[in-house]
Amino acid sequence: MATANLPVAPLDDPFLRLLPPPFREARRAWLVIPLAWLLSFLGSIMLAAAVHWIVPDARSVDIPKLPPWAIIFAFAIFSPVVESILMGLALKLLMRWVSPGLAILISAVGWGILHSVQVPIWGLAIWWPFLIFSTLFVIWQVRGFWIGVGVAATTHALQNLGPSLALAYPHWLHLPG
Repeated sequence: MATANLPVAPLDDPFLRLLPPPFREARRAWLVIPLAWLLSFLGSIMLAAAVHWIVPDARSVDIPKLPPWAIIFAFAIFSPVVESILMGLALKLLMRWVSPGLAILISAVGWGILHSVQVPIWGLAIWWPFLIFSTLFVIWQVRGFWIGVGVAATTHALQNLGPSLALAYPHWLHLPG
């Protein structure tokens, strides 16, 4: 049997080989999720700071006045689950035509563009977390679609928890509300 015609397994993708071992294997979610959240959070904070430095007067996201529980539910539970399901479906489709690494990159850029529809500058900081979430999905979906969604959504929920608390309770951080 010719090996050239066999699909590249996600774990054998050159992009995924750049990751540290815990990120390359679909095991120890208890370790991967907090590490991925930390990587996602630090990267997005650095990108947001850079964007703010370049465009200090950029428009922010308009959040409707909702009760705190609704803001937290929408940003830290509903959005991560729905976006992770949609991301997973898109990644499964993309991986039919391109390598897992390219699918991850396309997904991250696509989510950055989608998040830029409301606030154009926002996507410059959003693509990084979605690079992490997409990578998690691709690695973990080998154990099942819903496991991939679960690991990506949990990391995404952790990413959104801080901002959702800041939006729900702006007086905690003395933010204009």
